[in-house]
Amino acid sequence: MKNWIFKLGVVLMIISVPFFLCIPIVPFLDVETKTKVTLTTILLVSGEVLFWAGGLLVGKELFTKYKSYMNPRNWFRKKSTNENSD
Repeated sequence: MKNWIFKLGVVLMIISVPFFLCIPIVPFLDVETKTKVTLTTILLVSGEVLFWAGGLLVGKELFTKYKSYMNPRNWFRKKSTNENSD
C-alpha cells in the first residue's frame, strides 16, 4: 500500500515541472494581458500544489533530497567530501 503512495508522490512532483517551465513562454503568447496574468497565476499555483502534494506523499527525507536537486543553485556545484573524516 505504501509503495503506490510513494510512486504517486514522485509522479506528482515530476508533473509539476512542466507547469513551471511553461511560465516563461506565457509573455510571448498572442493573447490579452489579463489572460497572460491569469494563465501565469494558474500555472504557478498548480505547479506549487502538485509539487507540495507530491512532497507530502514521498516523505520528509526524500522530499528534501528532490527539492535540493531542483534548486538551480545546486545544479553545477561540485559534491563536497567530508574533509574531517580521517
